[in-house]
Amino acid sequence: MKNASLSLAAVFVLSFFAFAQTPTLNATPNTIFVGSDGKFETPPDTAVIQFNISAEADSAKKAYEQASEQAEATRQVLRANGIDPKSAEIGFFSVNPQYDWKNPKHKVIGYQVRTSVTIKLKDFSKVAPVTGQLADASVGESQSLTYTLDSTEEAKNKAVADAYRRARASAQALASASGRTLGELSYATVDTFENIRVVAPMPMARRAMAANVPAPTEEFSPQNVTVTAHVNALFELK
Repeated sequence: MKNASLSLAAVFVLSFFAFAQTPTLNATPNTIFVGSDGKFETPPDTAVIQFNISAEADSAKKAYEQASEQAEATRQVLRANGIDPKSAEIGFFSVNPQYDWKNPKHKVIGYQVRTSVTIKLKDFSKVAPVTGQLADASVGESQSLTYTLDSTEEAKNKAVADAYRRARASAQALASASGRTLGELSYATVDTFENIRVVAPMPMARRAMAANVPAPTEEFSPQNVTVTAHVNALFELK
């Protein structure tokens, strides 16, 4: 049927992400529309240490002073490891009254000062000494360590390229099966997703750190970060 117009559509493979939607597109004769997922894995480039500074006292002033002492201890740890304290990020700061709920009048019996601190390190060799020294200085309620990818553009581009190669291969196979020749790319949409696999947040107990034993993450490698792309492509058929 050489003169018959042909319009083919590929069956879509389930995306890695349920929310990757197929765009509405009116298929035209002599075209083939395919969708495919691609991915690129790369080691993380940033270690993220997070913890809360928290202090309680019978007055707001005393609680604030205790929190300030912990913050200064944090700055000293950072400076000791060659890290500019200005690189630490504050997520929130709160001063909350503490009530005696057993008292019908809900009398204020103290105050709590809390703030969150995030430290991002490019040099992973500093992770163990920083977390250990913060624990030794009794800074923060707990610490969590995660690894992430700060610079994602190159990884996204490679994931898109992988998705396109897969889409074109599927289109080529379908065109060949129908006795046609695959033509040029006519239309495409791209979605990228950062599926960052991280080390699960892990409280760093002060007693364990004080025992002068290797950190729980010592000599282990962070998991790779996976960036995924979904490509929808419309090709001409010859």
